[in-house]
Amino acid sequence: MFDRVLIANRGEIALRIIRTLERMGIASVAVFSDADADAPHVRAATTAVRIGPADARRSYLDGGAVIAAALAVGAEAVHPGYGFLSENAAFARACAGAGLVFIGPPASAIETMGDKIRARAAVEARGVATVPGIARAGLDDAALIAGAADVGYPVLIKPSAGGGGKGMHRVDRPEGLADALAQARREAAAAFGDDTLFVERFVAEPRHIEVQVLADAHGRVVHLGERECSLQRRHQKVIEEAPSPLLTPAQRAAIGEAACETARAVGYTGAGTVEFIVSGSRPDEPFFMEMNTRLQVEHPVTELVTGIDLVEQQLRVAAGEPLAFAQDDVRLDGHAIEARIYAEDPAAGFLPTGGRLIAVRWPRDVRVDAGVEAGTVVTSHYDPMLAKVIAHAPTRDAAVTALRCALADTHLPGVVTNVGFLRRLLFVPGVVDGSLDTGLVDREAPALAAAPTPDAAFTACALRDVPAVTGAWRPDGWRLSGARGAVLRYADPDADVVATVRLDADGRTATVERGGEVRHVRLSDVAGVEVLAEPDGGALWVLGRDGDHRIAGPASARRERRRTAPGLVSPMPGTVVAVHASDGSEIEEGAAVVSVEAMKMEHVLRAPAAGLVRIAVAVGEGVARGQELATVAARGGNA
Repeated sequence: MFDRVLIANRGEIALRIIRTLERMGIASVAVFSDADADAPHVRAATTAVRIGPADARRSYLDGGAVIAAALAVGAEAVHPGYGFLSENAAFARACAGAGLVFIGPPASAIETMGDKIRARAAVEARGVATVPGIARAGLDDAALIAGAADVGYPVLIKPSAGGGGKGMHRVDRPEGLADALAQARREAAAAFGDDTLFVERFVAEPRHIEVQVLADAHGRVVHLGERECSLQRRHQKVIEEAPSPLLTPAQRAAIGEAACETARAVGYTGAGTVEFIVSGSRPDEPFFMEMNTRLQVEHPVTELVTGIDLVEQQLRVAAGEPLAFAQDDVRLDGHAIEARIYAEDPAAGFLPTGGRLIAVRWPRDVRVDAGVEAGTVVTSHYDPMLAKVIAHAPTRDAAVTALRCALADTHLPGVVTNVGFLRRLLFVPGVVDGSLDTGLVDREAPALAAAPTPDAAFTACALRDVPAVTGAWRPDGWRLSGARGAVLRYADPDADVVATVRLDADGRTATVERGGEVRHVRLSDVAGVEVLAEPDGGALWVLGRDGDHRIAGPASARRERRRTAPGLVSPMPGTVVAVHASDGSEIEEGAAVVSVEAMKMEHVLRAPAAGLVRIAVAVGEGVARGQELATVAARGGNA
């Protein structure tokens, strides 16, 4: 076994790997960029080495810098985690060339499975079914458009390289294919450095089911059951569980064997995940989609139901040890479900957010894999995932209930997150009964994302801002003394109306008026609600069971944004990746003007009206949130 292992990653996955290394008595080496100099994974490791500036291309994606760091501290092996260099065949070969063990599969397996066109051919040769489509190297847009007509609509555009849903687009009609192909190529080139695309038939009632496999260098391949990953937004998973509520034991065995055959097709070793698309009405016909040649974000749910530490197995296989168990030894115990916590704003179309965390509150009695703490600055340099909350229980119903409770006790004030959205999602009937499909979240998102700030949150702020409370809690309510009758005004930074809060003279209630509606809140209902202030004296954060709420004064951010009209401002900090219109040209309402990318998400800004467009930025330029990118003057008006 190794004495010292370098972790070529950051955040929660680096911390998770460190935990297993510590338990096994192996020294851990962290690497960090300037943005992560004081990050939790840096302090937790035995040794830490700086590898470059905040830009991931010059730090975490710089294979030479990572290898130099490993050699400098005497590491024997490199664990890539997921993302960054984890599926980079050239990096795997470079590690071997430097005398380092790459804790992952052979470079040849990474190459084959990293090219989805080659991967389809490899698994088809082993008798594994794939989705009907057109998938050949070198297909241009004209060939893909012609092939899509033969495949039949709707179709799914997919990049041959990479994964994570980036560059994937569903197209329902022929007239939308050309524009979707152009955007997919742009996204694939930016994310993977390869814009090769292929097209598959879109499977009806699609469910995303993946199988965890382990393979050693001695010929043994086993699977550890499947994970249900159908709850995803724009092809990005948000909630995963194990086992799938769809499959019978016989279907589980069949899909597991197909996954093992997939691993054998490329001489796989280590931990890997084989992903299948399955029609909800035909679960006995799984189609191979791709293989992720690394540890998955959602691996904890498999660990909880099998009791097997996947990182430990990766280390043992990489060290040359045979797997210590066979397929018949694998048992599934209970049910596990995981929620991914992202720095994103559901009410603003899930755009990435950022800021400094002024506090962190994690739930008890569940597993939390986190990479942030109070004081952490969340930037646009890296993936917006902050943590994962995972519940395990004897039954699926109990696990879902446990995760709901856990999310109610998860608080990350200072940064807008998706915690409240996730908790509401767990009450959707299709989630409750397990009748999932990959479109469920996108269908439900508009209703779930637009949750108004509760009246109790404004009331909690009012009680905090009125210190003249004489005496403690009494059974009959607050003793507000001179604070009775106090009137305070607040606004959600993105709200259209101001909330006026009056602490009523009875000392027991508050009256909240907003948008012409008046409601009464019992002060006892906000007992124990925590209210925290941003360090710069800015907004207040109310920590509620329905999520964290940012409350500001009446001069809301919405009012400031109105002054910039008719400008198009960036909704997030990021980089301009496309300018779709020429400066000074006439464009129609709804036409694409500028595309901004941040945290692996591309956002297209469109003209609010027909008119003359003036462009203020160029491709490649970094922009701040709220920065004006362009203006559109209505015909006959002024820009």
